[in-house]
Amino acid sequence: MSAQEKSRPGSTPVGEILGRSVPRLEAREKVTGRAVYTDDMTLPGMLHGALLGSPHAHARLLAYDTSRARAMPGVKAVLTAEDLPDHRIGAVIKDQPLLARGKVLYAGEPVAAVAAVDLETARRALRAIDIQYEPLPEVFDPEEALRPDAPVLHEQREAYFSLAENTEARARTPNAAAHIRLTEGEPDSVWKSCEVIVEDVFETPAQQHIYLEPCSTLASVDRDSGKVTVYTSTQSAFRSQAIIAEALGLPMSKVRVIVPRVGGGFGGKTESTNQPITVALAKAAGAPVKMTFSRTDDMVMMRSRHACRIHMRTGATRDGRILARQVKLHYDTGAYADDGPFVAGVGAWFARGPYRIPHFDIECWCVYTNRLRASAFRGFGNPQIHFASEVQIDRLAEKLNMDPIELRLRNALETGEKWIGGAPVESGTLEACLERAREASDWSRRRSPRASTPGKRRGIGMAAVGHVSALLGSSATIRLNEDGTVTVSTGAVDIGQGSDTALAQVAAAALGLSLEQLNFTGPDTDGSPYDWCTGGTRTTFTVGRVITQACAQIQQQLFEQASEMLERPEQELELRPGGVVGVKGRPEAAVTFGAIAARALYFKGGPIIASSRWMFPAVPIDPRRTSAQGLSSMGNGYFVFGAQVVEVEVDELTGHVQVLEAWSVHDVGRVINPAAAEGQIQGGFVQGLGFALTEELVWKDGQLTNPSMSGYKVLGAPDVPVAIHPILLEHPHGEGPFGAKGVAEASLVGVAAAVSNAIRHATGAHVTRIPATGERVLRALMTTREGGAP
Repeated sequence: MSAQEKSRPGSTPVGEILGRSVPRLEAREKVTGRAVYTDDMTLPGMLHGALLGSPHAHARLLAYDTSRARAMPGVKAVLTAEDLPDHRIGAVIKDQPLLARGKVLYAGEPVAAVAAVDLETARRALRAIDIQYEPLPEVFDPEEALRPDAPVLHEQREAYFSLAENTEARARTPNAAAHIRLTEGEPDSVWKSCEVIVEDVFETPAQQHIYLEPCSTLASVDRDSGKVTVYTSTQSAFRSQAIIAEALGLPMSKVRVIVPRVGGGFGGKTESTNQPITVALAKAAGAPVKMTFSRTDDMVMMRSRHACRIHMRTGATRDGRILARQVKLHYDTGAYADDGPFVAGVGAWFARGPYRIPHFDIECWCVYTNRLRASAFRGFGNPQIHFASEVQIDRLAEKLNMDPIELRLRNALETGEKWIGGAPVESGTLEACLERAREASDWSRRRSPRASTPGKRRGIGMAAVGHVSALLGSSATIRLNEDGTVTVSTGAVDIGQGSDTALAQVAAAALGLSLEQLNFTGPDTDGSPYDWCTGGTRTTFTVGRVITQACAQIQQQLFEQASEMLERPEQELELRPGGVVGVKGRPEAAVTFGAIAARALYFKGGPIIASSRWMFPAVPIDPRRTSAQGLSSMGNGYFVFGAQVVEVEVDELTGHVQVLEAWSVHDVGRVINPAAAEGQIQGGFVQGLGFALTEELVWKDGQLTNPSMSGYKVLGAPDVPVAIHPILLEHPHGEGPFGAKGVAEASLVGVAAAVSNAIRHATGAHVTRIPATGERVLRALMTTREGGAP
């Protein structure tokens, strides 16, 4: 029996395919190994590209000598910044060159590129390049980087084009990529009314995306037209097209991006310098070039989740009303801003949590350091702040001698209330998620003291989750084929999460078709309608919305034709399963989609085709409610809620934490494909568990010390609980396709806090820095035993 919870109205007549765990469209090609990824592709005369990374974290580039590399047999092109247009790129701030120009800002930053007849030759050529550096002072801690005497990383920062809003604080702090301050109520004076106050400093790590497929790009250039064709592993064909064009000074009409199968992304493939550099090598060599990163190069050169330090204080009354919160966040964005200012904006926006806290002061910095650039990663700044917020809620509950779920229920935002800045909470289902999590996990029994294995302690913890679903713009085109089947075109990229299948189900349900009657096309910037990106828990919601809108237009055109063919008014017509339009109440009176298509194509009306577009409207921050600096609006989407519970066992001798069982409850609006939704929740939970317990990029003197799968600890099967219970609540949202909401990111957001809270329940140890490795848990245990401060 499915885990989904029924709370929706009756199903639509043509919606039978919804709520079914149909197999993925690409399942057979993947399990048989026939799926084609970028690195599987070859072109005649194809060369192989490779990049040389800087050995220094901060140094001036004094001179290049590429003569030996250029003279090597088999080397067809060698590039440095001097061979490329002086164009900087960046999602928010245009601060990043394709190859380091003038100086390097992190160890591993690409300084030269080579194309050769094979990868071994290309790597030998890289070793033959001689570059002279002048080391410069380095800074690796974001708070230290904000000090007046810190080395300035971007001397020309004010000259960069930037979407980050300026503030006085940012203007006087050269290493600040963004500064945000949000206040409501009377945060300075209300503390005297708080009867219980907790205060902590939390730290979260830089986490690597560890997608199975490293970044890979294959580029070729048409000698006659100059048009570039790029095959690449990306989360957005259109963002990749724009970045390539911008970086190399090309018209977008001369750049075509095609996306083969993609082996994961999680935010790490929203954009990549791998793509324009590969194109630049292809142009220089006059031949196709493929560049596929090794795992080490991907980890050293690409991007990570933002490490974050969070100072938080929360106050409440004795009856459990949370009155005040003060937060200061420092997001380490590394050498380049990338998506960092927007990530920081999301962190600030969620710093109050999904609660009604009337008085707060939130200050957030996004800071340049001499580390690998940080960017989008599943949750987009929210897992960091949720870790701090939800651990403090448990600390408050402990001081108030109140059950943690009860405290959350007492303060949970409800439908009709306002988020920070006045954004409406249109579907406030947190209470339903908390209640379902309490029931499913047998919370009350498991909170009671219980015997465990000698030397081990067992506990249970939870976290509430608030996130968003939607974001920016999408479009779709639906075309009726001559035989009555339908072609669906979008620019959305399926990065392995199953969105092609879910979107096909949406289209099939809207038109009463089977999946066999539907052709779902892949992303190609020469022919696909625009889609911003696969990310931000947006694809099912946003792309599904425009698909249903286009299908409604197709239905209208079908009815116009069928009305004349059946000689009945349109209001008497209905869609029937299998591609049929019929007259209501008259089973014999019907006409097939194929017959309608033939009439439209050859007799009257023309092709039946429809397009739709939509963009989530940004919500301006209400200045009467919230004082805001550095943030004037939030365009992140509709709110979604969840609750996550974990049971752990902690070894008191080693500090090792084993998660025994987990429950992850999410309001998904309307389930499109239960197996896919449950898979997303389970996958997100495991990725969140890595964030909580094992995953951390570690630097020493500016050098990344663990850029490999042997040094970077990703959870294996023995580390994952046997039972992760995904529980789907259905509270349909009118804006989503058939009421659906997103769940992909929310499934990760609360995991680290739930684990930390479970450790505290089991042992009393207060873990404020993750990952909660054995050493850190043991240190917290020893501190607790000695009666010291956490």
